[in-house]
Amino acid sequence: MRQSSLVVVANRLPLDDNVAPDGACEWRRSPGGLAGALHAILEGTPATWVGWGGGVGPTLSLPDIGTLRLRPVPLTEDELRGYYEGFANSTLWPLYHDAVEQPVFDRGWWETYRTVNRRFAEAAAEVAEPGAAVWIQDYHLQLVPQMLRELRPDVLIGFFMHVPFPPPELFMQLPRRLELLGGMLGADLVGFQRPQAAHNVAQLASKLLGARGADDAILMTDGRVVRTGAFPVSIDVTEMEALNARSYVVNQARQLRHDLGPHKKVLLSVDRLDYTKGIEHRLTAYSELLRDGHVKVRDTVMVQVAVPSRERVESYRGLKDRIEREVGRINGEYGRVGEPAIHYLNQPFDRADLAALYQTADVMVVTPLRDGMNLVAKEYVAARADDTGALVLSEFAGAANELEDAFQVNPHDVDGLKDTLLQALDADPADLSRRMSAMRAHITENDIHAWARAYLTALDHTGQLARRLPRQREVLVNRG
Repeated sequence: MRQSSLVVVANRLPLDDNVAPDGACEWRRSPGGLAGALHAILEGTPATWVGWGGGVGPTLSLPDIGTLRLRPVPLTEDELRGYYEGFANSTLWPLYHDAVEQPVFDRGWWETYRTVNRRFAEAAAEVAEPGAAVWIQDYHLQLVPQMLRELRPDVLIGFFMHVPFPPPELFMQLPRRLELLGGMLGADLVGFQRPQAAHNVAQLASKLLGARGADDAILMTDGRVVRTGAFPVSIDVTEMEALNARSYVVNQARQLRHDLGPHKKVLLSVDRLDYTKGIEHRLTAYSELLRDGHVKVRDTVMVQVAVPSRERVESYRGLKDRIEREVGRINGEYGRVGEPAIHYLNQPFDRADLAALYQTADVMVVTPLRDGMNLVAKEYVAARADDTGALVLSEFAGAANELEDAFQVNPHDVDGLKDTLLQALDADPADLSRRMSAMRAHITENDIHAWARAYLTALDHTGQLARRLPRQREVLVNRG
């Protein structure tokens, strides 16, 4: 196995190559997903990506994607159930999202989670060259930093938590809280989306591990210092601008506008089908606006994209059924022949079709109950090259810290959500232009490249890691 000086370790490999309708080759990615955040900075950087390929059973060697080598980690059917569907997504995910759904604690899942984390750590140790930097991603692999430190004390270890990190009173519910906290703090640098998360970890390290915790550094009892901080993840703005200019996207947006009704206001939501995304609250708000006559089907239409997610997890299947029933009820009560109140799409979308939807929407409604960042909000802003459109954004999404000119809302407050939707629909175009221009300027300055450079510079202190990343101009040349 060839070794690399930069190794990324994530639950999934970025495998799903797809050909867009106009013939351009791109990766099919979930809206706002981790692969979407990382692919822009890795496609021109010599590195190895360690991850699960998506199937069960033995894995085959995989070809490189440009300069990116792929190192698959195998999972059995039982491991998929216990590690991924179980401990990661039925225990950690709900608890880290403010227990929006009740977490499930299963002792067997923990053992499987630990076994799989060990396998990821061993794979990373195998492909990392002496003194390499290993960048571990997210809650699926929270034990890997300490495991890797034991296997390869010579490497530099970074860990980034893409989801929220909960307050101490929630984290303390975890039966394996010591191992999970200690595992994460095996890294040299632990990054989060928001400063509050670093504060939460510092409190827990002091309480549980006897460490001396501050919001930017934690002194462990063995004398090792773990640095922490907020590094808000972003998007590839140049990719979105290039997508917007494609003839397919322009024509598709024009066709969508015609099909939805050229004189209608279009509200759009694009989410993974997940109970943290606030889809049910959003449907309730829109239904009541229709009921009370504040919006009418002849003037306004909602498009809800719900990309399938974790379909084998019971709580997700139940959510899908509830949403489909509610959409059916709303369309049955308020729709007209040829004019549904809501267009509901439970299917994957490629990047080009998403860009066309973003161009079509007058109001983008991003109202998760809790979200680490939510990159869909940033993608919409990047897609509005003419500074039109309104963004309604949950104050509980990490993006709300940065996109202060959005129409921010508490999604748990249905009446407040209704008022905010009406405010966005009726806003003065000059006000919308001012807001969108400010948000576009922010994400252009703070794009995915700036995020990666900031994190990697903090990791190695020298800037050498960051200098290996391609500049935006180089990325565009490579794509062209």
